[in-house]
Amino acid sequence: MGVRLLVLAVLSVALMVVDARFTLLKPVRSQMSLVLMQSYWITDLPQRLWQGVASQFGSRTELVAENEKLKTENLLLQGRMQKLAALTEQNVRLRELLNSSALVNEKVEVAELIGMDPNPFTHRIIINKGERDGVVLGQPVLDARGLMGQVVELMPYTSRVLLLTDTTHSIPVQVNRNGLRAIASGTGNPERLELRHVADTADIKEGDLLVSSGLGQRFPAGYPVATVKEVIHDSGQPFAIVRAVPTAALNRSRYLLLVFSDNRTAEERANDAAQAQEAQDQQGGAVTLQVPATLGKPVVPAMPATATLPAAPVPAASAATPVAPAATAPVKPVAHPAPVKPAATRPATPKPPASAPASTGGRE
Repeated sequence: MGVRLLVLAVLSVALMVVDARFTLLKPVRSQMSLVLMQSYWITDLPQRLWQGVASQFGSRTELVAENEKLKTENLLLQGRMQKLAALTEQNVRLRELLNSSALVNEKVEVAELIGMDPNPFTHRIIINKGERDGVVLGQPVLDARGLMGQVVELMPYTSRVLLLTDTTHSIPVQVNRNGLRAIASGTGNPERLELRHVADTADIKEGDLLVSSGLGQRFPAGYPVATVKEVIHDSGQPFAIVRAVPTAALNRSRYLLLVFSDNRTAEERANDAAQAQEAQDQQGGAVTLQVPATLGKPVVPAMPATATLPAAPVPAASAATPVAPAATAPVKPVAHPAPVKPAATRPATPKPPASAPASTGGRE
């Protein structure tokens, strides 16, 4: 019995070391998640049954009050959405004026929290969306209040999310009031973030809203991250101590949103932007070439007329009349219209012959 226990202990330690140092057991873990998915569902079954029973026996008064409250909130949100739609259209028009690419609304998908990491030194959760649902590594996750974290591990039907407050996580943010950029890092406390290397003279104060800056191309820009709670200035230190509280309910949110943003690299986005700009320039160039052709038709045919004179009959006419060099003055009005006529028959429109003599006469 003791030998078996020792063998199992050694085997367990070996598996933990292999799993931590190498990726050999990653396919095995992915397959095991299929089995554990059933256990998650069975474990969550009592709570879902209790919620169903509680909802069935809710009093009519509570339901009516909740309905009125939801109607009021819906009306307020609709009013805000109308203003947001106007601001969105204004933003699009301004970006068109600046010849910049317009921001598109990110696609989101609802996910549910089904588990938490039991390790107290790591802040990770498990959601019920995985690789089969199109989830990718590094995908942002948020709740109804703000950003929560990002996907760090994929399984077929589940994913593991690293929260913002984990000690290994950092996110680039900016102060919504003045655009000051900083890095918000996790502290291991689910109720606190800390801003690293903020200058002691920086314009940041208590109550400022921190939003994602979009730098690093991992988190989309503009989502709320935290609210500044405390700013400590020390005259003997070059950096101030800034503590913030996450806006997302990291310990209470059950339903989350997966943000499907643009997964192109910076080079791909730059190439696509260059191609779009080139196509736009080509369209603009075509339009500008057509405008003078339509505005000044008498001037445009003069170029082909003068270009064809030395190629076609003009040299022949000049070669045919070297016998009488003294008669060059009277020959000009007679000899030149004659060679211009066949050149004028080349354009499709009958207008060039009238303009061709005038232009050639001006040149000579």
